[in-house]
Amino acid sequence: MKGKFKNVGIHIILIIASFISVFPLYWMIAAATNNSTDVLGGKLSLGTNFIQNLMKLTEMQNVSRAFCNSLFYSTILSVLSLFICSIAGYGFEIYHDKAKDTLMNILLLAMMVPFAATLIPLFKLFSGMGLSSTWIAYVLPTISTPFLIMLFRQSARSFPMEIIEAARIDGLSEFKIFLTIFMPTMKSTYAAALTVTFMNAWNNYLWPKVIMMSDTSQTMPMLVANLSVGYSIDYGVLMLGVLICSLPTGILFLVLQKSFANGIVGAVKG
Repeated sequence: MKGKFKNVGIHIILIIASFISVFPLYWMIAAATNNSTDVLGGKLSLGTNFIQNLMKLTEMQNVSRAFCNSLFYSTILSVLSLFICSIAGYGFEIYHDKAKDTLMNILLLAMMVPFAATLIPLFKLFSGMGLSSTWIAYVLPTISTPFLIMLFRQSARSFPMEIIEAARIDGLSEFKIFLTIFMPTMKSTYAAALTVTFMNAWNNYLWPKVIMMSDTSQTMPMLVANLSVGYSIDYGVLMLGVLICSLPTGILFLVLQKSFANGIVGAVKG
């Protein structure tokens, strides 16, 4: 009997926690369909101003260009980052020695340095090279991160060395072993890394705001920030911009959530 009451209590707590988690998302959707007065008045039901808000948003900002820019930059960064960091993580573990452990510890210490501390040197470097407002400047500073290298290194620990030795005996090069054996085996780890990398790249605001100085290189976070400045803010339009900006990362997580969980768990076990 006590066990049943305990289960009921746990389910009640989970239902309340789920409601608290989902409510901000519902409020964002509802606000995107209402006008500014209704949003400020705390209206929680869906409205009829979605089309009007969308027309205002497209008149005020070039949404399609900003969306395509964010999608392009985030995709390029994610693909290159996963490839480079997975090679690094694979090498750190498969060719393991004390020197690599020391280097890995130094990389992990680098995670403690805030990005704002390197912002000015990076800007001077890329602007001096004439790379301002280019995808190269957007991608290079975060193309390799200690977190992703550590994630792939931990996953590589569970990879059977016997398979690598057998592939070497069969005459496969180290790079072919990585491409044809390691990468297909670590699909869940790549899914977890893709989710984290794409979300970080898509939501990145500070560095793009500094280095992307032309209007044609505007990203979605920059567009949303532009909607929140001025003397009169249309909160319905603003929340619609936030909704559009949130859709790609939300869809990606929903599609890859199972693989994301498996990848994180596999890395921890490794």
